[in-house]
Amino acid sequence: MIRGPEASANYLRDLGHLLKEDALEAKRDAEAASGEDAAFARGRSLAYYEVISLMQQQAWVFGIPLEEMSLADINPDKDLI
Repeated sequence: MIRGPEASANYLRDLGHLLKEDALEAKRDAEAASGEDAAFARGRSLAYYEVISLMQQQAWVFGIPLEEMSLADINPDKDLI
């Protein structure tokens, strides 16, 4: 088991990647949804938007490059809304 700073860096990189992929999928689902499922799908997509935005803002505050969190290639305002 990896411990210490390396484990934390790996965790952030993996978490960022997984959340980003899920967020993009949620947006696609929201765009394709209709009827009763549409409101749920839009809410799910908005939740991912909030999470990705918060992670990027906190990275900036703590001086963590977005590349280290696998979040440099996503713009929540353009890619998730």
